Amino acid sequence: MEMNTNIALVLVLAPLVGFLINVFFGKNLGKTVSGALGTLSVFVSFIGACYFFGGLSASKEAIQISLFDWIQIGTFKIDLGFLIDQLSVLWLLFVTGIGSLIHLYSISYMHDDENMHKFFAYLNLFVFFMITLVIGSNLLVLFIGWEGVGLCSYLLIGFWYKNQDYNDAAKKAFIMNRIGDLGLLIGIFILGRQFNTLDYTSLKTIISGASELNLYAVAVAAFALFIGACGKSAQIPLYTWLPDAMAGPTPVSALIHAATMVTAGIFMITRLNFIFDLAPDVQNIIAIVGAITSLVAATIGLAQNDIKKVLAYSTVSQLGLMFLALGLGAYEVAVFHVITHAFFKACLFLGSGSVIHALHGEQDMRNMGGLRKVMPVTFITMLVSSLAISGVPLFSGFFSKDEILLTAFHHNIPLWVIGSVASIMTAFYMFRLLFLTFFKEFRGTEEQKHHLHESPALITVPLIILAILATFGGLISLPGNSWLNHYLIPILPKLATAEHHLGTTEYALMAIAVIGGIVGIAIAYFKYIKNDTVPPADAEITGFTKVVYNKYYVDELYDTLFVKTTNALSHFFRDYVETGISSFVFGLGKVTNELGFYGRKVQNGSVGLYLFAFVLGLCAIISFLFLAQ
Repeated sequence: MEMNTNIALVLVLAPLVGFLINVFFGKNLGKTVSGALGTLSVFVSFIGACYFFGGLSASKEAIQISLFDWIQIGTFKIDLGFLIDQLSVLWLLFVTGIGSLIHLYSISYMHDDENMHKFFAYLNLFVFFMITLVIGSNLLVLFIGWEGVGLCSYLLIGFWYKNQDYNDAAKKAFIMNRIGDLGLLIGIFILGRQFNTLDYTSLKTIISGASELNLYAVAVAAFALFIGACGKSAQIPLYTWLPDAMAGPTPVSALIHAATMVTAGIFMITRLNFIFDLAPDVQNIIAIVGAITSLVAATIGLAQNDIKKVLAYSTVSQLGLMFLALGLGAYEVAVFHVITHAFFKACLFLGSGSVIHALHGEQDMRNMGGLRKVMPVTFITMLVSSLAISGVPLFSGFFSKDEILLTAFHHNIPLWVIGSVASIMTAFYMFRLLFLTFFKEFRGTEEQKHHLHESPALITVPLIILAILATFGGLISLPGNSWLNHYLIPILPKLATAEHHLGTTEYALMAIAVIGGIVGIAIAYFKYIKNDTVPPADAEITGFTKVVYNKYYVDELYDTLFVKTTNALSHFFRDYVETGISSFVFGLGKVTNELGFYGRKVQNGSVGLYLFAFVLGLCAIISFLFLAQ
């Protein structure tokens, strides 16, 4: 037990140590050393995660580690502790594993940045908080990690702080996450009030053993927790921060906005599945919001020309599909898609970073083209990941996305239709990205063309590893023989009795999904390869395409409804209310000042006058005493 505690502490604290060394001594250590140190600290955590994965594979028993009593108020007691079980270990593996690859990639990608040591410090701090979020044994420890990753997201999105637009994007992410976090806090308060504990194991025991529950309070708590998940995992209406978060360096987009932070909401809902199962109405809301988010984000992705913006809306769309699965009670399917998505989306983001690196900061796909000849490794890895996200058979995304659509078909056919349409759009916009970036002739400047080159090994090796995972990652949950489902039985007991068989309906649905994906790819091929279409300049975009290109003007709507009204309210308080209060306060001061000024004149230093006043006062007091009697 003591060994488990020590390894868990190393697993959690290694990135924190990396952060502290880099933030205080990184500039003196030099770029290469600070990069290597940051990468090594996360890799140490990955080795710790592998140790616990091996231990849990041999024994199904979850490891409970209580470090010390943290808060005690009467019978309400919270420990600072860790819960290492199948769910937390899965998250730990891809957070630290993909995190290590992204750190490795960043050594080369960020090498020319003067603040490289600070970048690695922030990345390490992010991984520390993400591990804390995942490994915590109760909701309060999760909340520490939850707020921590929000802070690190703010620091990393606004890393190039000399650009005011990037600062605005960072503030937007921070504020929108706070809205969701208020929901999370309310949910935590309700659960604490109802069950007198925030510990996951205790909550599960109490709920499973209770003869009667206040289902209304549980449903309100579940809905509040879902609002928290909406903020962190970018669901409607709190999704607009994530595309703007592309302002951060590309490794940030890959780590935070593809593989880890945005999956925190899915982790939290899966962890508390026993609470959400008691609130079917909230589950319906989750499924509907997920499906609508998936479709809306996919339509916006169709018309974007910034390579990272396409991937950002793709992420929002895929997160919507995961929430669709959660809302239908298929938690294991959502977890499966989280894992496969982490592989292919991290690869796509890092691939886009490789392209941007080669083009010295160019992100507009209209100024790319023909790159597959000079960047073959980047092209092949992005092709593999695009096939995976499009649901092409035998690639990882085919298995996980198909399971979501199968589940939706069996529960709610309208939601299945929405998910299927979003999937077809995904195939179209991903191959639109691929064709515009890598095919035909190069459309950039002659100077850019002269400097085109494949990225160095530190960038391409992580791409290759992620592309391999994107290809074979689906093998962890094959239809009818799912290792993942079997592994998650301790977390989701219903999987032990669930039937997983494939009939005619399932095969027909698979065929429809595959044909849909191929249709999406074919439309992109005919439009951008056969007809050699190049998206028009911003000024030439018209009609519905303009509406989609401008993201349905949701940002403008929020700006009008919330930003401008908040600013107007602030100006009103500043110009009128605060001025009035200040005038009143300063007025009191002026009255006192004036009274003092005239009172001072009485004090003229004449002893005779003072004696006269003394006698008058004494006479007045004596007269009052006699009259009072």
